[in-house]
Amino acid sequence: MGVVKNISRRSFVKSIGLASGGLVLACNTSIFSNEEKAPENFTSFNPNLFVQLNSDGSLILVSSRSEMGNGVRTSLPSVIADEMEADWNRVSVQQATGDEKYGNQNTDGSKSIRLFFKPMLTMGAMAKAMLISAAAIKWKVPESECLAKNHFIIHTSGKKIAFGDLVEIAKTLETPSEDSLKFKNPKDYKYIGKGLQSVDAENISNGSAIYGLDKRLPNMKFATIAHCPVTFGTVKSFDKTEALKIAGVENVIEIKPVDRPFGTLGGIAVIATNTWAAIKGKEALVIEWDLGENKSYNSSIYLEEITKNVHKPGKVSKDKGNINNAFKNASRTIEATYQLPHLAHAPMEVPNTVAWYRNGVCDVWAPTQVAQTAREEVKEALQIELDKVTINVTLLGGGFGRKSKPDYVAEAAILSKETNNPIQVVWTREDDIKHDYLHTVSAQYFKASITKDNKISGWLHRFAFPSITSTFQKGVEYPGGWEINSASNLPYNVDNLRVEVGKAPAHVRIGWLRSVINLPHGFAINVFTDELAHETTTDPLEFRLNFLSKDKKAKKLQTNRLRNVLNIVAKNADYGKKLPEGHAYGIAIHKSFQSYVASIIEVSVINNKVTVHNVYIAIDCGLVVNRDTVIAQMEGSAIFGMSLAFYGKITAKDGEIEQSNFHDYQMARIHQTPKIHVEIVKSTKPPTGVGEPGVPVIAPAIVNAIFAATGKRIRKLPLIDEGFTV
Repeated sequence: MGVVKNISRRSFVKSIGLASGGLVLACNTSIFSNEEKAPENFTSFNPNLFVQLNSDGSLILVSSRSEMGNGVRTSLPSVIADEMEADWNRVSVQQATGDEKYGNQNTDGSKSIRLFFKPMLTMGAMAKAMLISAAAIKWKVPESECLAKNHFIIHTSGKKIAFGDLVEIAKTLETPSEDSLKFKNPKDYKYIGKGLQSVDAENISNGSAIYGLDKRLPNMKFATIAHCPVTFGTVKSFDKTEALKIAGVENVIEIKPVDRPFGTLGGIAVIATNTWAAIKGKEALVIEWDLGENKSYNSSIYLEEITKNVHKPGKVSKDKGNINNAFKNASRTIEATYQLPHLAHAPMEVPNTVAWYRNGVCDVWAPTQVAQTAREEVKEALQIELDKVTINVTLLGGGFGRKSKPDYVAEAAILSKETNNPIQVVWTREDDIKHDYLHTVSAQYFKASITKDNKISGWLHRFAFPSITSTFQKGVEYPGGWEINSASNLPYNVDNLRVEVGKAPAHVRIGWLRSVINLPHGFAINVFTDELAHETTTDPLEFRLNFLSKDKKAKKLQTNRLRNVLNIVAKNADYGKKLPEGHAYGIAIHKSFQSYVASIIEVSVINNKVTVHNVYIAIDCGLVVNRDTVIAQMEGSAIFGMSLAFYGKITAKDGEIEQSNFHDYQMARIHQTPKIHVEIVKSTKPPTGVGEPGVPVIAPAIVNAIFAATGKRIRKLPLIDEGFTV
């Protein structure tokens, strides 16, 4: 699997800020072989996680992943502790700084557990093996007579010794080879698969947890930045006179744009003694902008343009069988077009960063999903060596992918250097929504052929959307290969299949949002499948079960697992029972991030007012590390998906984003929250993604339920634009 890395204990302890005197382990493993293809900057994975056992028995586990409600600061350390046979009550978790020695720290793509589970087991097994060796040396007995149990090594005679009492011997030992390690039987796991409480729960509950916005330093100044209202526009001139009259405002500084994927947008920064003064100072600025080439961008016109593109042949990305013959020989065909708008991330905690540049060194405290990328951006912005930059990762008040783009981190570093002060940059909600890396707008066209016996003989899927790749490479007008997978890996049994992509240049910054391209693909494929069921006068559940491919050996898409989760939600929802008048069920299934999810959603529609009553979700995500976290992620996915279905829409007019806050970019409220029923498939397969796979099945299930209740087919979101209220 990889190589155990023996490092200088003294240099390692110093480099990560741990106290000396304990047993320290590092593990270097290569775990990318099973990873799906992704953009180049996502593909380097060489993870390191570390253990320090102190002589008093306390155990420090270092987490290299960002905590944003995903539970990773609990889940990954618990894997080490379980395999090590550590007492969880003796464990504390320390957050890693951004550094390549930890491997890729990008906390996105639902990768943390699916890529780091085995390396964490290895870490625990290494520590356990060394402690057993130390006890055997101390007792002068064979290692085979010793075992680890609940923070002790126990001999067959019954005598035992605490982990902490073995530190002095254990730290002198060579780390064992991975081939020699012995792992627990999964049936003996005591933390894995259970519902451990978050290590941050108490601090979050009592208000002592430190998020990015909570960080304070002596003599710290506060800054907000006026960015051009049109993406990539620049400053022509500005007048700071009125801004400097605001009480508390101390300085006004221009930031130049940086031409990098996550480079600063540029703009005018207002430095003040408090955030409110900085905001008021920004409002008082008089700025003349060069709006640039995107000043004519109108998203409504653009959507119609790419919709036209999907109604004509595009670049073929997959071609199986003969789609033209299928259409020619069909009894009938059915066509549909789906349109989805731009979306914003809108995490509850806005982008913010504290930076302190002094004497050629920059310390940063940031709620970032990408500690190493943030470090690189600061290095480039300040033109200093990488080892002069330290990224301290705080808790994140939500991320959803926005905080994996650290443009806001570099802004704070630049301003700290300019002012010779520690600086906290805070984006307002308006800044966040108007200057986001937006989820892509999309148009999708489908055509299917149906035989005389109501079989689907052909499937054509064309889509066009500005690609995430455009953020990394200017001029890109077609999706990258990884953005096509969720369309080309169709779970259904179709002999003739063609997938085509249309031209769609980007006019705003495009970024990945929770579940990425699975959002539009999952929506359109599920709704079109429902349309096929209706066209063939087949029950939607029966149609899907019959339509799913029966290839159980497929590596990329195991349809038997999709069929299983679909049957589970049907059972849990008591699908087929008589529902109250005006109520109906909708169904959706989707595979993403190597996990399989199905949902059945019950809605009622009265006078076009939609109420979601019940959401039934089943997920097959392999072996579960923390059951409570998986349930929470499915519940969060349901609310997130509802928000997007009912309200999600970002529009641009004359290049400027029209929405600005939660009054015009709404979220589902607590009184709209349905009952959410989650079942997790018991599995011994390797863990797969959890944070994102639940989202793509929500909107299509709601839309399909509305059709079942009203007969109105919805092919465009959000619902509030289609005549519905919530």
